[in-house]
Amino acid sequence: MKLQSIVNYRPRLVLGLIGWLAVMATLARGVGPHMLLVASSADQSAGLTAFKDVASVLRSPRCINCHPAGDVPRQTDLQLPHFPAVARGADGHGIIGMRCNACHQDINQASGIPGAQHWGLAPRSMAWAGLNDQELAEQLKDPRRNGNRTLAQLIEHVTSEPLVCWAFQPGGDREPPPLTHEQFIQRFKDWVAAGAPSPQSLKE
Repeated sequence: MKLQSIVNYRPRLVLGLIGWLAVMATLARGVGPHMLLVASSADQSAGLTAFKDVASVLRSPRCINCHPAGDVPRQTDLQLPHFPAVARGADGHGIIGMRCNACHQDINQASGIPGAQHWGLAPRSMAWAGLNDQELAEQLKDPRRNGNRTLAQLIEHVTSEPLVCWAFQPGGDREPPPLTHEQFIQRFKDWVAAGAPSPQSLKE
């Protein structure tokens, strides 16, 4: 290779190496390949709008009642402390003698007690109560706080997890979330496709 060719080639080599290192750093954070694209301002705006819809669902009683800030689940549309008094327990499914499945079965009961597979509290790291939009978005994207999931796996989770599906058809006089399940899935996908942007915190 002639000297001039080497000189011309070197900048491309350096740029390629920088790009490769950026990809590796992004993947190391566990955000998934779709996050490698830099979203345009229009994409960002669309993603933030989609996230508002996503957040409206996550903050509905059907979702946030089982994502409390403490160790006591909430119930009813008023998000009252669970009665009878129960606690999270070591695995999120209650304590000895007061396990969730002692009352909550795989389907709603004629007595009015709600039910779905895997009934229990989300891990403490996945508590949503009290979070603003930025904090909620950041938590959803963080594998250390979202059940070690990529964004693609989160889409699968909100699509097929029995507890999530139950929230949109809760039965009785329980108010469902403001979107249908299909709309929620689509808005979640829209947010991810736009780069999963986080709203700016009002605290800043």
